[in-house]
Amino acid sequence: MKHLTQAREAALQALYLCEVGRVDPAVAIDTVFAEHLPEAEPDVRAFATTLVEGVVADRTGLDALITAHSQHWRIARMAIIDLLVLRIGAWELRYQHDTPAAVVLNEAIELARMFGADESPKFVNGVLDAIRKKLESGRTGEQAN
Repeated sequence: MKHLTQAREAALQALYLCEVGRVDPAVAIDTVFAEHLPEAEPDVRAFATTLVEGVVADRTGLDALITAHSQHWRIARMAIIDLLVLRIGAWELRYQHDTPAAVVLNEAIELARMFGADESPKFVNGVLDAIRKKLESGRTGEQAN
């Protein structure tokens, strides 16, 4: 479990380099692991790479999903850390069905708490919980609350 937490932190840092520094995703991953996690387990790097590549590949779809579930907030107005945490969490909720939604939300809230502003955890929780409900209702055919 700690390995996956470490991978999510590395993915957030790599995505930040991609977004702010306009660094290629592969270079960003290499940079994060070389500078911060040189002795990380191979599964940490593998999961971080999966997250970064997944988020980058589905950025437009993730941003649409986030926009649809963040009341009164446009992507352009969101703090970059909050947006990146939301993208990671939304991607996991959408594609990593073997990870329980509660784990995805808890990990995202912790990332927001560690790297974001005071209100970030609450914001991330609200948006990702709305996304979770929508995705779960689509999988089961039930109506979301």
